[in-house]
Amino acid sequence: MKVIPAALTLGAGLLCWMWKEAHENNVRYHEISLKGEKERYTLFFISDIHTRKISEKMIRNIHKSVQGVIIGGDLCDLRTPISNIYRNIRLLKTLGPVYFIWGNNDREVGEERLRKVFADTGVTVVENDAVLLPDMRNRCWLSAVDDSSSRKSDPNKAFAKCQEGDSVIFVSHNPALIPKVTKNFHADVYLAGHLHGGQIRFGPFGLHQRGSFSIDENSATLISNGYGTTLVPLRLGAKPECHIIDLNFQQ
Repeated sequence: MKVIPAALTLGAGLLCWMWKEAHENNVRYHEISLKGEKERYTLFFISDIHTRKISEKMIRNIHKSVQGVIIGGDLCDLRTPISNIYRNIRLLKTLGPVYFIWGNNDREVGEERLRKVFADTGVTVVENDAVLLPDMRNRCWLSAVDDSSSRKSDPNKAFAKCQEGDSVIFVSHNPALIPKVTKNFHADVYLAGHLHGGQIRFGPFGLHQRGSFSIDENSATLISNGYGTTLVPLRLGAKPECHIIDLNFQQ
């Protein structure tokens, strides 16, 4: 009979560990070299916040100068209070101007309500479009599709303004769209989230692939584990994360 108490203790301990891991604040740093006039430009990338409150301490401890913040979808979902959305955006704006890309859960709070939040807080929504990143010597586009898990996404519109010789950062909330995009378009950097790294993994096994960062001779690809959680506020083997991306332009 001693087995049952031991199993209950072990299970409770595991749940506590998973809750702790889900509430970690991990900032990953990435440097990407791009061709162009010599300059450095730093971006902060965060996705899949959902109901989580972004840590003020984590943001205060970012001592690098950040020129832009990219929210890669799922800023919120049906469970998220509007007050939390305002709070998180205002905190992110202390780093720099904020750009938002739609995820598959964001519209659950009401699209009109969310667009009002963006209007109130000065957030730039990039949906099937591209915007030039400001205050740069080099021409660098932030290109993004609308919710890439639905028929709303239109890569043709997302790349329509980008010209040969320009640098392009392409964001799709769902990384499944990236291989399809690369068949017809080129970006120097690809960003995505959505999968939460599987969120709960047992060794190499999980519902989805773990987040990753890779560079080849043509581009860099970052798929984030995301910052928050969905369904249950637990993680195992797929730590939450957000990202500092240094773009290093050099001839």
